[in-house]
Amino acid sequence: QVQLVESGGGLVQAGGSLRVFCAASGRSFSSYGMGWFRQAPGKEREFVAAISWSGGRTYYADSVKGRFTISRDNAKNTVYLQMNSLKPEDTAVYYCAAGRIAAMEAQVYDYWGQGTQVTVSS
Repeated sequence: QVQLVESGGGLVQAGGSLRVFCAASGRSFSSYGMGWFRQAPGKEREFVAAISWSGGRTYYADSVKGRFTISRDNAKNTVYLQMNSLKPEDTAVYYCAAGRIAAMEAQVYDYWGQGTQVTVSS
């Protein structure tokens, strides 16, 4: 069992940066692939980024590639999402998730956090 808690969301102007965090508790965090997803009002949840258990492989949605960076610190049981050059369309609730592998498909992930709101003003 893994519990996930996101933090670091907030309000930022377009073009700005924000870093969101996902703190994990429970067993074997370092064996899980981790992902970030987001859901904007009236839209379906969508994949943002994922990272393998070792951090050696990362995956990004085309819409955030080159602007967002996912990383993890297994010693701190934490996953990060650094978001730069933010756009109003990045506004959403951001969720982290843990699964057996890192992938773009939400169904791969077994555990989800409650989410953190990110709002980008124009």
